[in-house]
Amino acid sequence: MFPALETELKQETCPDPYEDFMYHHLQYYGYFKAQRGSLPNSASHQHVRKNNPRYGLSGSFGEREDVIPDPLQKEKLLWPTCLSSAAHRQIEAVSRGKESCSLIPFPSADPLMLSSPLKSRQLLHDEFGEVNPCLREPRDLFAFFPSSGPLQAPRWPIECEVIKENLHHIEWVPPQPEYFYQPTGNEKLPEIVGEEKGTVVYQLDSVPTEGSYFTSSRVGGKRGIIREPAVMLQGPEDNTLLFESRFESGNLQKAVRVDTYEYELTLRTDLYTNKHTQWFYFRVQNTRKDTTYRFTIVNLLKPKSLYTVGMKPLMYSELDANTHNIGWRREGNEIRYYKNNTDDGQQPFYCLTWTIQFPHDQDTCFFAHFYPYTYTDLQCYLLSVANNPVQSQFCKLRTLCRSLAGNTVYLLTITNPSRTPREAAAKKAVVLSARVHPGESNGSWIMKGFLDFILSNSPDAQLLRDIFVFKVVPMLNPDGVIVGNYRCSLAGRDLNRHYKTILKESFPCIWYTRNMVKRLLEEREVLLYCDFHGHSRKNNIFLYGCKNNDRKYWLHERVFPLMLSKNAPDKFSFQSCNFKVQKCKEGTGRVVMWRMGILNSYTMESTFGGSTLGNKRDTHFTIEDLKSLGYHVCDTLLDFCDPDRTKFMQCLAELKELLKQEIHKKFNELGQDMDLEGNWSDISLSDIESRKQRNEQYQKNNLMRELKLIEDAPERAGFASTLQKQPTFFRNSENASSSMMQNEKPRLNESQLRGRDKGTSLDPSKMTSLILTKNREGMQRPRFTVSCCPKRSTNSSQEPAPDMKPLWSRNRYPATKRGRATMTVYPSLHIYTYP
Repeated sequence: MFPALETELKQETCPDPYEDFMYHHLQYYGYFKAQRGSLPNSASHQHVRKNNPRYGLSGSFGEREDVIPDPLQKEKLLWPTCLSSAAHRQIEAVSRGKESCSLIPFPSADPLMLSSPLKSRQLLHDEFGEVNPCLREPRDLFAFFPSSGPLQAPRWPIECEVIKENLHHIEWVPPQPEYFYQPTGNEKLPEIVGEEKGTVVYQLDSVPTEGSYFTSSRVGGKRGIIREPAVMLQGPEDNTLLFESRFESGNLQKAVRVDTYEYELTLRTDLYTNKHTQWFYFRVQNTRKDTTYRFTIVNLLKPKSLYTVGMKPLMYSELDANTHNIGWRREGNEIRYYKNNTDDGQQPFYCLTWTIQFPHDQDTCFFAHFYPYTYTDLQCYLLSVANNPVQSQFCKLRTLCRSLAGNTVYLLTITNPSRTPREAAAKKAVVLSARVHPGESNGSWIMKGFLDFILSNSPDAQLLRDIFVFKVVPMLNPDGVIVGNYRCSLAGRDLNRHYKTILKESFPCIWYTRNMVKRLLEEREVLLYCDFHGHSRKNNIFLYGCKNNDRKYWLHERVFPLMLSKNAPDKFSFQSCNFKVQKCKEGTGRVVMWRMGILNSYTMESTFGGSTLGNKRDTHFTIEDLKSLGYHVCDTLLDFCDPDRTKFMQCLAELKELLKQEIHKKFNELGQDMDLEGNWSDISLSDIESRKQRNEQYQKNNLMRELKLIEDAPERAGFASTLQKQPTFFRNSENASSSMMQNEKPRLNESQLRGRDKGTSLDPSKMTSLILTKNREGMQRPRFTVSCCPKRSTNSSQEPAPDMKPLWSRNRYPATKRGRATMTVYPSLHIYTYP
């Protein structure tokens, strides 16, 4: 904030401009009244900062402080006691880097004389501890990663025991598709016997549950010696498995050996709750090769699961990883998901059982519900980005806030540097987030795929960075990820139901995210918001959106999902998408952001299982499949914002035709005839559903009244009439269970979905002309003095992987009269969000 004070300069050959300015500046505010010769000169003019000293130092964007490893220990802030308390608070805030605030002139105070040494955290020290009279680089708003030394270690609740081992799993793509398990009908349903008839071989005692609450945290969790919760082996012949889960994202609470090679497992609930058991991740050691083991998880809570339709657990062998470079793979036989036969009078539990044969003797293996992605994994990835000299130019990493446990919630701002302020202001924004539910690691892999692409040197990635500002929160709930929760934060609450909260201290991650988006909306338009999630009951990938009530944008919220289904037809299911805004979802990020003014606000749901579509039918998703979705999001974003609106209008026409057919289908189910050639577009599917429900309720009420009349005066005729009405009611009830977007049965085949079927009402010749032919030409980077017409690159090195290529024809930004921009200002001015 102020220049360093040094020994008096004996001879002053020529005055330094910076020194001269500071001399008058300090005298003006009454901080310095010595003679001019007493003012020190800077040792080297090259360290002069560009910040105007009159307004203090603001946090620089994208630079890291790496001069002193531990400034809090090596420097002290010594200010004269004559300064007011307000001045002290302001100096402390600026020196700590808590606020990027301006320096307001202090009230009048005693002069700051040379006899009172001035030390500041903004001053540089040499290796001998001497004061180097120059200002350091301006500090970041929040510190990110140090240039040297380890990453910030995760902070755990003080009740949690944590082993000191560092786990790392390699990424691996199976060479062959991993198909769903096909039930034989002969799978065994083990009876749960518990520890009364078995032997407890692993148990965690100090696990906070419902009734307790989070108090404090520390690196390494619980203090003291880490005890051994597993049994001790009696010798080399002892074949007892050794269990462990006291590591990041692990959540096994108890293992009971009920037979020689059979174990019952109890998962730990989300901390400070008594529910939310779905995610699992644990380690076993002391394995025996070619021996069939059975594992049964006994306290799952969801009555429906993808394990009932062929999903397999994941297994990881360290010996295979070290010797054959094989990572996580789907394994298991005799897989069954069924209701627990024990009833404690509380909520019912469900069991998952499977058998496995380990590939090696004395191996260390891991089992997981899905591919783990931990907080440390994220930090390692972000560190590589921060240390990349190219990526760090357009990807700025900041701390959005601190979680309840004190872990950093990171915020990435990704955009190419703008040439002028007007160009920067013209850019629209895209907001992406993931892992608000910590057990849904699918979101992190999609996010990683997105970041890999948007940070690459691909022409499409460069174009996206030119026209958008991306705000990315890659891990919203780091505390939950660290401790192995499935759904909640350390507050014991589902954060995706509290986006409307005003409790900043209880839900800091959500509060600061919403506040960030609110401030962003004041600066620029936010084109799209998407929160990445995982889904445990449905296959494929799909979106939940919000139906726009504005007739001007009718069906526009469905265009992006339809485009995404065309770009990823073997992974993304448009039929599974839903655009209702239910009352129970008012606190979700999707709905809150939509009500804040983001028309395209989505929750992306990716299955824990796999695909039932196209070439990937009946196969599990791999890590690469999920990462490719991140690429497809970018690819679809370019299609969505193409200055040539042909694709947009094509999708809009298909949506209108699909909706018209669906409305006709609904009226047929209700047994009503409706002329849809008139104002059919005024009819809402939600209105139809409501009408249908009211109709069924009316029939039910009539039925109950007739039954009551029969009880009072039983007559054969009345009884017969009642029997005649019952089938109608139950038939309608069955129809009520299916809705437009939740029905798994395909309503239209792929050709109809793409508007190419001759049977549709759309003119085939017109549809053919609407479908653009694939013509990838060399991309011209946008220039701001000529009309903007960038095209796709033909460079083979920039082409996506074969499984990532979109299957619908495309020509990004075709050089047609319609598609070429007519203004000569900025490319983002030609992004047509809506026709």
